[in-house]
Amino acid sequence: MIQAVIFDMDGLLIDSEPLWHLAEIQSFGEVGIHLSPEMCLETTGLRIDETIKHWQNKFPACSIDRGIIEQKIHVNVIKQIESNGVAKPGTNHILSFFHYMKIPCAIASSSHLKLIEVVIKRLEIQSYMQIVHSAEHETYGKPHPAVYISTARKLHIPPENCLAFEDSINGILSAKSAKMKCVAIPELNNHTDKRLGIADRVLSSLEDFNMTTWTELQNS
Repeated sequence: MIQAVIFDMDGLLIDSEPLWHLAEIQSFGEVGIHLSPEMCLETTGLRIDETIKHWQNKFPACSIDRGIIEQKIHVNVIKQIESNGVAKPGTNHILSFFHYMKIPCAIASSSHLKLIEVVIKRLEIQSYMQIVHSAEHETYGKPHPAVYISTARKLHIPPENCLAFEDSINGILSAKSAKMKCVAIPELNNHTDKRLGIADRVLSSLEDFNMTTWTELQNS
Protein backbone atom coordinates (compact mmCIF):
# COMPACT_ATOMS: atom_id res chain seq x y z
CA MET A 1 0.00 0.00 0.00
CA ILE A 2 1.30 3.44 -0.96
CA GLN A 3 1.64 5.62 2.13
CA ALA A 4 3.79 8.48 0.84
CA VAL A 5 4.77 10.20 -2.39
CA ILE A 6 8.27 11.41 -3.19
CA PHE A 7 8.95 13.82 -6.03
CA ASP A 8 12.04 14.56 -8.01
CA MET A 9 12.30 18.31 -8.61
CA ASP A 10 14.24 19.54 -11.65
CA GLY A 11 12.35 18.88 -14.85
CA LEU A 12 9.41 17.39 -12.96
CA LEU A 13 7.96 20.09 -10.68
CA ILE A 14 9.80 23.03 -12.22
CA ASP A 15 10.87 23.63 -15.81
CA SER A 16 14.48 24.09 -14.78
CA GLU A 17 16.34 21.80 -17.18
CA PRO A 18 16.77 24.56 -19.83
CA LEU A 19 18.07 26.86 -17.08
CA TRP A 20 20.57 24.21 -15.95
CA HIS A 21 21.70 23.74 -19.54
CA LEU A 22 22.29 27.48 -20.00
CA ALA A 23 24.31 27.63 -16.78
CA GLU A 24 26.35 24.55 -17.69
CA ILE A 25 27.06 25.70 -21.25
CA GLN A 26 28.22 29.09 -20.01
CA SER A 27 30.31 27.79 -17.10
CA PHE A 28 31.98 24.92 -18.93
CA GLY A 29 32.61 27.16 -21.94
CA GLU A 30 34.81 29.35 -19.75
CA VAL A 31 37.22 26.41 -19.30
CA GLY A 32 37.21 25.30 -22.93
CA ILE A 33 34.47 22.65 -22.80
CA HIS A 34 31.87 23.73 -25.33
CA LEU A 35 28.62 21.90 -24.71
CA SER A 36 25.44 21.90 -26.75
CA PRO A 37 21.92 21.53 -25.29
CA GLU A 38 21.87 18.00 -26.69
CA MET A 39 25.12 17.13 -24.90
CA CYS A 40 23.68 18.42 -21.64
CA LEU A 41 21.00 15.72 -21.83
CA GLU A 42 23.71 13.13 -21.09
CA THR A 43 23.86 14.22 -17.45
CA THR A 44 20.17 14.79 -16.73
CA GLY A 45 19.34 13.63 -13.21
CA LEU A 46 22.94 13.57 -11.97
CA ARG A 47 24.33 15.63 -9.10
CA ILE A 48 26.32 18.64 -10.23
CA ASP A 49 29.61 17.17 -8.96
CA GLU A 50 28.95 14.02 -10.98
CA THR A 51 28.09 16.15 -14.02
CA ILE A 52 31.42 17.94 -13.70
CA LYS A 53 33.23 14.62 -13.34
CA HIS A 54 31.44 13.31 -16.45
CA TRP A 55 32.69 16.16 -18.62
CA GLN A 56 36.13 16.17 -17.03
CA ASN A 57 36.52 12.51 -18.03
CA LYS A 58 35.39 13.28 -21.59
CA PHE A 59 37.67 16.30 -21.93
CA PRO A 60 40.77 15.39 -19.87
CA ALA A 61 42.92 18.01 -21.62
CA CYS A 62 40.86 20.84 -20.11
CA SER A 63 41.84 22.13 -16.70
CA ILE A 64 38.85 22.24 -14.33
CA ASP A 65 38.65 23.46 -10.77
CA ARG A 66 35.59 21.47 -9.69
CA GLY A 67 34.76 23.69 -6.74
CA ILE A 68 34.85 26.92 -8.76
CA ILE A 69 32.81 25.62 -11.70
CA GLU A 70 30.26 24.02 -9.37
CA GLN A 71 29.79 27.32 -7.57
CA LYS A 72 29.42 29.21 -10.86
CA ILE A 73 26.77 26.82 -12.15
CA HIS A 74 24.77 27.00 -8.92
CA VAL A 75 24.89 30.79 -8.77
CA ASN A 76 23.72 31.04 -12.38
CA VAL A 77 20.91 28.50 -11.93
CA ILE A 78 19.63 30.13 -8.73
CA LYS A 79 19.53 33.55 -10.43
CA GLN A 80 17.65 32.08 -13.39
CA ILE A 81 15.10 30.28 -11.21
CA GLU A 82 14.49 33.28 -8.98
CA SER A 83 13.76 35.38 -12.08
CA ASN A 84 12.33 32.94 -14.62
CA GLY A 85 11.42 29.66 -12.89
CA VAL A 86 7.95 28.32 -13.72
CA ALA A 87 6.13 25.20 -12.59
CA LYS A 88 5.75 22.29 -14.97
CA PRO A 89 2.20 21.64 -16.16
CA GLY A 90 0.26 19.68 -13.56
CA THR A 91 2.41 20.59 -10.55
CA ASN A 92 -0.43 22.25 -8.67
CA HIS A 93 -2.81 19.49 -9.76
CA ILE A 94 -0.66 16.65 -8.44
CA LEU A 95 0.18 18.36 -5.15
CA SER A 96 -3.46 19.25 -4.55
CA PHE A 97 -4.47 15.67 -5.40
CA PHE A 98 -2.28 14.16 -2.70
CA HIS A 99 -3.09 16.92 -0.23
CA TYR A 100 -6.76 16.04 -0.66
CA MET A 101 -5.91 12.34 -0.19
CA LYS A 102 -3.94 13.20 2.97
CA ILE A 103 -0.85 11.46 1.58
CA PRO A 104 2.44 12.93 2.88
CA CYS A 105 4.73 14.31 0.19
CA ALA A 106 8.47 14.89 -0.03
CA ILE A 107 11.17 15.98 -2.47
CA ALA A 108 14.25 13.86 -3.18
CA SER A 109 16.48 15.83 -5.52
CA SER A 110 19.98 15.70 -6.95
CA SER A 111 20.18 19.47 -6.50
CA HIS A 112 21.75 21.09 -3.45
CA LEU A 113 19.45 21.88 -0.56
CA LYS A 114 19.85 25.63 -1.11
CA LEU A 115 18.52 25.29 -4.65
CA ILE A 116 15.64 23.07 -3.50
CA GLU A 117 14.65 25.78 -1.06
CA VAL A 118 14.80 28.42 -3.81
CA VAL A 119 12.50 26.34 -6.02
CA ILE A 120 10.02 25.64 -3.23
CA LYS A 121 9.81 29.35 -2.46
CA ARG A 122 9.51 30.30 -6.14
CA LEU A 123 6.67 27.82 -6.73
CA GLU A 124 5.05 28.54 -3.34
CA ILE A 125 4.71 24.85 -2.49
CA GLN A 126 6.11 24.90 1.06
CA SER A 127 2.86 23.75 2.62
CA TYR A 128 2.74 20.56 0.55
CA MET A 129 6.13 19.13 1.53
CA GLN A 130 6.72 17.29 4.80
CA ILE A 131 10.35 16.48 3.94
CA VAL A 132 12.97 17.74 1.49
CA HIS A 133 16.20 15.84 0.99
CA SER A 134 19.21 16.45 -1.24
CA ALA A 135 21.57 13.89 -2.72
CA GLU A 136 24.40 16.26 -1.75
CA HIS A 137 24.17 14.59 1.67
CA GLU A 138 24.63 11.11 0.19
CA THR A 139 27.84 9.34 -0.79
CA TYR A 140 26.33 8.58 -4.19
CA GLY A 141 23.71 10.43 -6.21
CA LYS A 142 21.13 9.10 -8.62
CA PRO A 143 20.93 6.48 -10.17
CA HIS A 144 22.04 5.12 -6.77
CA PRO A 145 18.93 4.67 -4.55
CA ALA A 146 20.39 6.36 -1.46
CA VAL A 147 18.52 9.68 -1.79
CA TYR A 148 15.19 7.86 -2.03
CA ILE A 149 15.93 5.45 0.79
CA SER A 150 16.96 8.31 3.09
CA THR A 151 13.86 10.32 2.19
CA ALA A 152 11.61 7.36 3.01
CA ARG A 153 13.45 6.93 6.31
CA LYS A 154 12.82 10.58 7.17
CA LEU A 155 9.14 10.04 6.40
CA HIS A 156 9.18 6.95 8.67
CA ILE A 157 7.69 4.90 5.83
CA PRO A 158 9.26 1.79 4.21
CA PRO A 159 10.56 2.50 0.67
CA GLU A 160 8.32 -0.22 -0.76
CA ASN A 161 5.32 1.78 0.48
CA CYS A 162 6.37 4.93 -1.36
CA LEU A 163 5.50 6.18 -4.84
CA ALA A 164 8.13 8.21 -6.71
CA PHE A 165 7.62 10.66 -9.56
CA GLU A 166 10.56 11.09 -11.92
CA ASP A 167 11.37 12.60 -15.30
CA SER A 168 14.86 11.18 -15.99
CA ILE A 169 16.17 7.67 -16.58
CA ASN A 170 18.72 8.10 -13.79
CA GLY A 171 15.93 9.11 -11.43
CA ILE A 172 13.71 6.19 -12.41
CA LEU A 173 16.59 3.78 -11.85
CA SER A 174 17.18 5.36 -8.44
CA ALA A 175 13.55 5.01 -7.36
CA LYS A 176 13.15 1.46 -8.63
CA SER A 177 16.44 0.41 -7.02
CA ALA A 178 14.96 1.68 -3.75
CA LYS A 179 12.05 -0.76 -4.37
CA MET A 180 9.54 2.04 -4.84
CA LYS A 181 6.77 2.25 -7.38
CA CYS A 182 7.54 4.94 -9.92
CA VAL A 183 5.57 7.13 -12.29
CA ALA A 184 7.70 8.49 -15.13
CA ILE A 185 6.97 11.85 -16.74
CA PRO A 186 9.73 11.92 -19.38
CA GLU A 187 10.67 14.85 -21.55
CA LEU A 188 9.18 14.63 -25.02
CA ASN A 189 12.46 13.58 -26.64
CA ASN A 190 12.79 10.63 -24.23
CA HIS A 191 9.35 9.06 -24.73
CA THR A 192 10.74 6.31 -26.98
CA ASP A 193 13.51 5.30 -24.58
CA LYS A 194 13.00 1.59 -23.86
CA ARG A 195 14.43 2.00 -20.36
CA LEU A 196 11.19 3.72 -19.37
CA GLY A 197 9.74 0.23 -19.27
CA ILE A 198 10.98 -0.25 -15.71
CA ALA A 199 8.59 2.48 -14.49
CA ASP A 200 5.19 1.38 -13.21
CA ARG A 201 3.45 4.06 -15.28
CA VAL A 202 4.60 6.44 -18.01
CA LEU A 203 2.54 9.61 -18.42
CA SER A 204 2.91 12.61 -20.70
CA SER A 205 2.25 15.09 -17.90
CA LEU A 206 1.52 15.35 -14.21
CA GLU A 207 -1.89 16.55 -15.34
CA ASP A 208 -2.63 13.04 -16.60
CA PHE A 209 -2.45 11.50 -13.13
CA ASN A 210 -5.93 10.82 -11.77
CA MET A 211 -7.88 8.68 -9.34
CA THR A 212 -7.92 5.75 -11.77
CA THR A 213 -4.13 5.78 -11.99
CA TRP A 214 -3.86 6.05 -8.22
CA THR A 215 -6.19 3.10 -7.66
CA GLU A 216 -4.35 0.97 -10.21
CA LEU A 217 -0.99 1.68 -8.55
CA GLN A 218 -2.42 0.92 -5.11
CA ASN A 219 -3.71 -2.44 -6.31
CA SER A 220 -0.74 -3.48 -8.43
